[in-house]
Amino acid sequence: MATSQVPVTIYTVAERAGVSISTVSLAINHPHRVSEKTRRKVIQMVGELGYQPGDTPSKRGRTRHGRIAVIAPFTSYPSYSLRVGGVLRAMRSEGLDVVINDLESAAASTSPLLDALPVRGSVDGIIIMGLPLSEEGIRRLVDWGPPVVLVDTHEHEFASVVLDDDRGGYLIGRHLAELGHTRVAFVHETQKSFEYISAGMLRMTGLRRALSESGHEDAVVQFEVADGSLASGRSAVDRVLASGSGITAVFANHDLLAAGVLAGLRESGLGAPTGLAVAGFDDGPIAEALGLTTIRQPFVDSGRVAAELLLELITDPRRRLQRVTLSGELVVRSSTAGPRID
Repeated sequence: MATSQVPVTIYTVAERAGVSISTVSLAINHPHRVSEKTRRKVIQMVGELGYQPGDTPSKRGRTRHGRIAVIAPFTSYPSYSLRVGGVLRAMRSEGLDVVINDLESAAASTSPLLDALPVRGSVDGIIIMGLPLSEEGIRRLVDWGPPVVLVDTHEHEFASVVLDDDRGGYLIGRHLAELGHTRVAFVHETQKSFEYISAGMLRMTGLRRALSESGHEDAVVQFEVADGSLASGRSAVDRVLASGSGITAVFANHDLLAAGVLAGLRESGLGAPTGLAVAGFDDGPIAEALGLTTIRQPFVDSGRVAAELLLELITDPRRRLQRVTLSGELVVRSSTAGPRID
């Protein structure tokens, strides 16, 4: 850490790292837009110099800014907009502004662990959704000072709100097993880094456990797709049908992928209930419209609870950190039926 009394600025970091100030800004705000080597060099220098893009801890101790920051992969997963809706509702009566910061999804990044945040220091608290932190990122946030609440991830240093994804996958697996399915495809986005445990990995673990308890070992076949789009869900259908694995059901990592699978099956003349059973995860409007069996996530509640935890920590920073675990609900619709006899 720097011992000099001279303020450390973005110009200082750029000079010491041998890069431009725009590169420093990109490394902090949009890490996927710079090379891994450059990102690590900038982040290392940020840590050595003790640079924070905003007020010092002493200033924050005397000042309230009337705003919080929410960081999430909003453009990658529309469900985070529902979560932030819960945050906005909770903050409405508090008179606090909510600043939105969009980052690349963890699954799409080769370096998903956040080392630095695209947030200026002039905030009273931060909510981070669906993005895992590195050890350096955790240390920097603890040293920085604003209270932090995590959603969909958990670290002992912060309060958090998580969904029991393992249980959600288990509920889908048990439902499919009860219908008579013994071989299930799990369709999910390619995860470029395994430095963290994703929600999809937990859902697949629960699925496997349920099918194993029903007497079907090695009953899950993974199919990776490029991203979480409808097109990717469609692209998985031909591979599933051509696999020759005796698959009679598909569990997609989330509803948009599942909708793509349903579209692909319909185009192949194998739509439910006469073809493969299909299940998703989330239960947004698209699931209800398509009659999709899915796990209903309490999106709005998770945002609201995260905001309430943050407000408590802003009021009393010494308050005990809480980890709140929310449960999803199995919603059975017409997309799942028993396997075809032929």
